[in-house]
Amino acid sequence: MHHGFRILDADRHVMEPIGMWKEYLDPAFRDGAPYLQHDHPDESLEARVARLGPKGLVPLPPVVMLDGQPVLHKLSERAQVEMAWNAYHQPAGNPEAGTTPHGQLQSMDQSGVDLAFLYPSFALMLLALESLPAERVDGFARAYNSWLRDFCRVNPERLRGVGAISLHDPERMVPELERVAGFGWTTVTLWPTPVRGRLLSDPAYEPFWSACERLDISVGLHGGTHSRLKTTGADRFDSRFGLHACSHPMEQMMALLALIEGGVLERHPGLRVAFLESGCGWLLYWLWRLDELVFQHMAGEVAGNVRLKPSEYFRRQCFVAIEPDEPYLPEVIRLLGEDNLLFGTDFPHVDHDADIVSRAVALQSRLPEQVLRKILWDNPARFHGVRG
Repeated sequence: MHHGFRILDADRHVMEPIGMWKEYLDPAFRDGAPYLQHDHPDESLEARVARLGPKGLVPLPPVVMLDGQPVLHKLSERAQVEMAWNAYHQPAGNPEAGTTPHGQLQSMDQSGVDLAFLYPSFALMLLALESLPAERVDGFARAYNSWLRDFCRVNPERLRGVGAISLHDPERMVPELERVAGFGWTTVTLWPTPVRGRLLSDPAYEPFWSACERLDISVGLHGGTHSRLKTTGADRFDSRFGLHACSHPMEQMMALLALIEGGVLERHPGLRVAFLESGCGWLLYWLWRLDELVFQHMAGEVAGNVRLKPSEYFRRQCFVAIEPDEPYLPEVIRLLGEDNLLFGTDFPHVDHDADIVSRAVALQSRLPEQVLRKILWDNPARFHGVRG
């Protein structure tokens, strides 16, 4: 509770301890578990500062490796320095607070978060390694989900797991979906980005969407920067500046388009989908374009898949996570309504702001109180299937 508002953090993250992979992976995959590597282990502090400037005073975190390669792609040393510096100067966003249940709960108490749905960090990046055998990536997903189940058992009333599902082999998706549903979980996460050339609307995924609808499981689409997928912008930019600007919003725009154009939302009206960590401002332009410039003139081409205006599909069954500082948030609410907006902190990632919950509650100066209560609790509770 924060100043009288119940807070449901719809996009919070764990930081997976590196040792959990050896413990939870199936024996056949343990020899290929991720591991840590420290760069420049013998470099003196003076040499690092001379090479990287004053920010080199902050030690670089070890690099997560798999099969001799960094899991994160196109992450320059300069970007690592900036990320380490930001994390060091933002204690409430310290990634170490995300590695244990007690660290999560302590941080939630400090910021006033009542309930959190927990998404992966490095596990998400492992699911983006599309060149790996499908059974191995599925093994990463199973290990992560089993570990997260035990993580949340410390306080299942406040810590809720979001199951990670690999897109590598569509035939493996439903069994893992059913397994995490057996944990009592109500949400899973997928990459919005195509994996092995398949859009989210690929016919091979149809059994998965049917199972989500049948089991009443919501789907949070969550991408990331520095994955090894062909993420938007990765063919043009090498800097974190450029990659981070593109990866989240542009992949979510195309994921929404794929779900509409390919008929997934038409065929599965009970499916709930959220677009996370991309803000909400892009929806105004994107839905206007899809409604007025595309559907109005070109609907005949996809008549079997798209029977409603794209904005109607969104209002019926989609959600988007806001950023409290988006200046056009009142306009989004005026044009799209107030029932499809969520709040998430992105804790404990380095671009998480320590005071984001306070800034979200401060939106009461710009939004009616009943609208803010919907964003902070009612809408994310409806998306995630929280009762009460």
